[in-house]
Amino acid sequence: MARKFKGVVVSNKMDKTAVVRVDRLKTHPIYKKRFKVSKNFKIHDAENILKPGDLVEFEETKPISKDKKWVLTNVVKGAHFDQVAVEPTQGE
Repeated sequence: MARKFKGVVVSNKMDKTAVVRVDRLKTHPIYKKRFKVSKNFKIHDAENILKPGDLVEFEETKPISKDKKWVLTNVVKGAHFDQVAVEPTQGE
């Protein structure tokens, strides 16, 4: 069973690769305070469709390169789609 994560795209400057940040909450074993821990993953984006700010889901796959063993499965919320204004038609 492949591991699956959800994260935010922080960089798309490489060809067919995007860097995705995954945040999680961790609890200190003694003080019980919760704090945020982040980790970056390089994922395979074959069509170069991702933009910084996109919320994506990705899963583990066989190694594609030295650092890349994750593949994009779904774009949950696209940051660049929110900025596109929809113009009303003449009938409205």
